[in-house]
Amino acid sequence: MSLTRRDFTGRSALTGAGVVLAGTVGALATAPNALASTETDSTSEERHCPHGGGVGYGPLVPDVDGILALPAGFSYRVITYTGRTRLESGEFTPGKPDGTATFDGPRGATLLVNNHELKGPRADFDHPVPLTEGHVYDPAASGGCTVVEVRHGHVAAWVGIAGTSTNCAGGRTPWDTWLTCEETEDRAGQNGMTLDHGYVFEVDPLDRRANHDPRPVKALGRYSHEAVVVDPRRGHLYLTEDAQSPNGLLYRWTPPAGFHHGRGRLRHLADDAGVLQAFRCFDSGGRFVDDLSRATRTGTVYGVDWVNVPDRDARRTAVRKQFTDGQVTRARKLEGMWWADGGTYIVSSFAREESPVQHDGQVWFYDPVRRTLTLRVLLGVNPDPSVDGAFDGPDNITVSPYGGLVIAEDGEGIQHLFGATDSGRTYPIARNEMNNGTAEEPDCSEFTGVTFSPDGRTLYANIQRPGVMLAITGPWKRQPR
Repeated sequence: MSLTRRDFTGRSALTGAGVVLAGTVGALATAPNALASTETDSTSEERHCPHGGGVGYGPLVPDVDGILALPAGFSYRVITYTGRTRLESGEFTPGKPDGTATFDGPRGATLLVNNHELKGPRADFDHPVPLTEGHVYDPAASGGCTVVEVRHGHVAAWVGIAGTSTNCAGGRTPWDTWLTCEETEDRAGQNGMTLDHGYVFEVDPLDRRANHDPRPVKALGRYSHEAVVVDPRRGHLYLTEDAQSPNGLLYRWTPPAGFHHGRGRLRHLADDAGVLQAFRCFDSGGRFVDDLSRATRTGTVYGVDWVNVPDRDARRTAVRKQFTDGQVTRARKLEGMWWADGGTYIVSSFAREESPVQHDGQVWFYDPVRRTLTLRVLLGVNPDPSVDGAFDGPDNITVSPYGGLVIAEDGEGIQHLFGATDSGRTYPIARNEMNNGTAEEPDCSEFTGVTFSPDGRTLYANIQRPGVMLAITGPWKRQPR
């Protein structure tokens, strides 16, 4: 059923609160109906390391080992390291760790499913995901997932799925599995591949046998997948697409009548099961919104309709190219997602010349009941990413058990993990100090896979290059609203 203009204007309070601040972090409100704060015009030290208000954990302390700067009282531990630590089978930990989720494991263990964003032939990488027998989709592909077990200081790891490509983000399911997303559209014969790619696969961290004979969930479409979340009440899956020329889309998959989610059930769906749709936004006046970058104020609310995808397997035309410009709403670099507060948080990492308005990051909240999309975070274009202070390029996100969001940066220059409170105040949690370049031309890799342990005591995150998974602990505290 379409959401009419009257429905939308009747249900939404369109106050347009907030401002765009070039080079600073815009405001955030994590409560579904809250409006954003505009307290973002303070100095860099006050904004990111406030002393009087008790927000955050104080300034970051440089790391003598050159890995991770953290606030005083916090510490980190290296869990896996590409080319140094090894899997149970003896091979080295694969490269380019990305999207990650945690699960309760047996006998007090924490299990982490870790994507590896490796695209193209295996020969292109020193440490591709090993082709573990029975767990391989396409033997030509270099990506996949590893499962990492952390128990009382001991670490073990094994392959969950291999032979997939460009495993970027994904999403944790309510039934305790991981959906890994391929951010590629390579077909068999392209880039050395022997099978089509651009799918979602399910990985079970608790049952290795369930991962045998990997099958793509073709019902969810073939495109440059980024992340996915599951609506535990209605059964819908929401999926982001990181693509350009034209910009990517947000999708919703509705399961077929009578289908009930559960472990391993997605892989047995027919290729055309359910309905895959792309989003179409309109403003309070009922006017179509062509691109999410049009929103220039936090608190902006759009109504959302859904448009059926004609050919979800993109046999002739990429899915996002099957729509005319007036049919769907687009956004550059739709990235991480996280389900919480009765809806999903959605990241648009940045927008440049390919978008109507430039920015350095947005976080939206989609409310499936009201069918509204609200802008929670807006980062203006960072004028000098080489200077520590402003944040830019949000990517993976998680909702913190201590309030607000924790966001991984994938921007230019200095890279952080940073938090944002319910009232919109931001603060640093960690800074990447692993320089892959030189002192004159530093090259600091993005953070990925930010996620808390099930008990909320440990924050896990990856530095994608050189490929390190880290466990961060310290005096976590509930952040003021």
